[in-house]
Amino acid sequence: MGILDFGFWILDSGRESTTEARKSGNTEGDNREGAKRAKARKVTQAVVEVLSSILSCVQGGGRRSVKLLLSAFCLLLALPASAIEHFPPPDFTNGYTLPTTTTPPPRADLFAYIDVGVLFAALLLASYLVLWKRSRRGIAALAIFSLAYFGFYRHGCVCPIGSIQNVSLSLADSSYALPVVVGAFFLLPLVFALFAGRVFCAAVCPLGAAQDIVLLRPLKAPGWLAHCLGLIPWVYLGAAVLYAATGTTFLICHYDPFVAFFRLGGQMNLLIYGAVMLLLAVFVGRVYCRFLCPYGALLRLISPLAKWRVTITPDDCVRCRLCEDACPFDQITYPTPRDVSINREEGKGHLAMLLVLLPVLIAIGAGLGYLGSGTLATLDPKVRIARMVWVEDHKTAEQKAAEQAAGVKPLLEIEAVRKHDTPKEEVYLDALAVTRKFGIGGPIFGAWIGLVIGLKLIGLSIFRKRTDYEPDSAGCVACGRCYGSCRRGGKT
Repeated sequence: MGILDFGFWILDSGRESTTEARKSGNTEGDNREGAKRAKARKVTQAVVEVLSSILSCVQGGGRRSVKLLLSAFCLLLALPASAIEHFPPPDFTNGYTLPTTTTPPPRADLFAYIDVGVLFAALLLASYLVLWKRSRRGIAALAIFSLAYFGFYRHGCVCPIGSIQNVSLSLADSSYALPVVVGAFFLLPLVFALFAGRVFCAAVCPLGAAQDIVLLRPLKAPGWLAHCLGLIPWVYLGAAVLYAATGTTFLICHYDPFVAFFRLGGQMNLLIYGAVMLLLAVFVGRVYCRFLCPYGALLRLISPLAKWRVTITPDDCVRCRLCEDACPFDQITYPTPRDVSINREEGKGHLAMLLVLLPVLIAIGAGLGYLGSGTLATLDPKVRIARMVWVEDHKTAEQKAAEQAAGVKPLLEIEAVRKHDTPKEEVYLDALAVTRKFGIGGPIFGAWIGLVIGLKLIGLSIFRKRTDYEPDSAGCVACGRCYGSCRRGGKT
């Protein structure tokens, strides 16, 4: 069965399950829930099938690769899905009015699919501008459009960066059905990275575009500092997956530095955070993308496998070093000096030592993660409320009398527990269930940090011989600034 035939089979199956759920009527909620879970399973199977086919053909012909990209896109659009409220609001009966939130409401299905179409078209155009047209001006113009559309018009939601959390929650919680649009936003930039590198970062990501616009006097960070800060996105990625998988919070969305500007309003701490990031971006090229973005970490893994990569010159490199000065992100790799002698035996010994050290770092990280799992769990509201209830219960009569005399009111969380007559045992059991999740996720998170540090050390110890000035295949964001600097046929 071909990929397109497989996509149409999924489409027909999804329609049949949706029709059956509608015929069951409003009284059969369990059947509708089962239909949604069945569709979510079919979505997962379909995506796995498409990605497996794409990975097996990345090294094949370009024409076939383009067909696979179009097939994957058509399949993602064809899959039906409906979003459900994972945490529905309570039913207030005292005339309470829900406050206006800063989070945009979900889009209608038609407009959501249009967003996916715009994302696909922008990625396709960015690939053309980066790899074939080699136009810095075209890349900048597309970046401005992406900032206007995905940033200010779409209010930064949904975005591939935040979709990491939805995917993590869907894998950890079977009751959460991943919306197809969110899955498409997560997968499309990764699929394009397999073929064209980080074209999403080049001109489609609104966060990167916002930083590029304010970049005026770029300063290069020392190598040791850049390597140390480069570990943060991987740690951030692990933390975001942990807190999303446990149902605690969507960490990336809560600490998005630019979402308050995109929505023209937000909490003061987020506005200050975003202003600081923009101020740093004036002097440090794409500071968030390079040293914080968790989705950028995923792209760093995939882009070295790209079939077509960014090249500074379409001809032979004359080593004029102009591209080195043009890149504000320090992502140009230098050719190996001819007079440098390499002691391969010493290098092999160093590498062997680090390979032995790797499982030790993973074990140490897992142990520290297990010891700190209780602290990690305190970010969950159920755990915090349970601790507040416990502290309130263990206050002495003298403490309660002193607080009453001083007019100290109980915390709002305590008042809410009392008002709803929630048994304390239930509060403690909910917190215990969350703590057990962190008892599993904490060691995994710690092991992940140990793995990241170990692989970073191994990567630094491996020597690669280079003959020309070339963009770093993992870190280059394909901005095109080096094209115009090249004397051998660069374009602007």
